[in-house]
Amino acid sequence: MQDLSDRHPGTQHVARFFEFEHLPAHLRPVSENCARLAEDMIRELPDGPELTAGLRKLLEAKDCFVRAALPAPTPKE
Repeated sequence: MQDLSDRHPGTQHVARFFEFEHLPAHLRPVSENCARLAEDMIRELPDGPELTAGLRKLLEAKDCFVRAALPAPTPKE
């Protein structure tokens, strides 16, 4: 993630949840796509409630996409 030291604390707070290096290799590309979009939006848009809300919604979507990439549970016998 780019340096956010000059950004609003709300933007900084949400942006940190887009980190993906800690994820297993098969989940990183899914999360990384969302992180790149978040970086683009932070770079192109001014701080404010709509940016923060948009990042929060993107974070929710990222969480869903990562869960969708998890292996299906095996049925118990």
